[in-house]
Amino acid sequence: MKVIPIRPRGFCPGVVKAIQIVEDVIKDPSYPRPIQILGMIVHNRHVVEDFQSRGVISIEGFHESRLEMISKVVPGTVIITAHGISDFVRQQLKDLHVVLVDATCRDVSRTQNLVKSHLSQNDEILYIGKRNHPETESVQELSSKVHVIESISDFKNLKLHTEKLFVTNQTTFSIRDIEPILHEIRETYPFAVISDEICDSTRIRQEAILETNKNIDVCFIVGDPRSNNTKNLVKISIEETKTPTYLIETENDITEMMLKGVNSVSVSSGASTPNQITKRVIEYLNLYREIE
Repeated sequence: MKVIPIRPRGFCPGVVKAIQIVEDVIKDPSYPRPIQILGMIVHNRHVVEDFQSRGVISIEGFHESRLEMISKVVPGTVIITAHGISDFVRQQLKDLHVVLVDATCRDVSRTQNLVKSHLSQNDEILYIGKRNHPETESVQELSSKVHVIESISDFKNLKLHTEKLFVTNQTTFSIRDIEPILHEIRETYPFAVISDEICDSTRIRQEAILETNKNIDVCFIVGDPRSNNTKNLVKISIEETKTPTYLIETENDITEMMLKGVNSVSVSSGASTPNQITKRVIEYLNLYREIE
């Protein structure tokens, strides 16, 4: 069985930065305890559990917004995750007089600043993103002029009467899903200012899937089911390359049935998946090949 590791793998720059910030805070006794993270620092349970084992509190709640999570914050240090927060949530945290540490991804901050700039010009905003995702939430809370759309049908149901429109998107959105939405927007609002903000790490990983999976029997995507960029890799692999694809968290999720009659497999991972976990998956598959 041929095993093809797809590159790039491992943490994207935004995840590297966020994790390093948490590591630095843990090591620095000048930060008041407890150390709390407003949500998952990145969408991977292995990373979260590692920090929790070292005393860091991840404030989470099923489908809770960042604003709702604030009620669980206690005096100490609060780390803002890579996904960012709105200005309103930031002010609410400042009012609690906690020490704030910002681990927002640079690409997320850039998109937020673009939206703020256009809001100051009284533009309506179309934000293409996943509802209930913290990155989308951080932009949506900026103004009632921000309209979130996930699909073409969402866009068609939205009736805007404006001559000033700015369009942007969640940084981890699918390159395939955004194209038809942008096409519809251009057809309807030819005057719209559009800024595609899919980050390089997301775009390159998705394009690598499209290129590699042309003649592959099975693809494994390693990552957390809560990770949007990971789920988009799976979606693109299945829908665009027609490759049977499995989202797995570790090598323990691989079954014999998945590999029955398989001659070639490819392996990729989400941008928040620790590289050592993906490496174990690749090693396991190579071992399986030797056994056969």
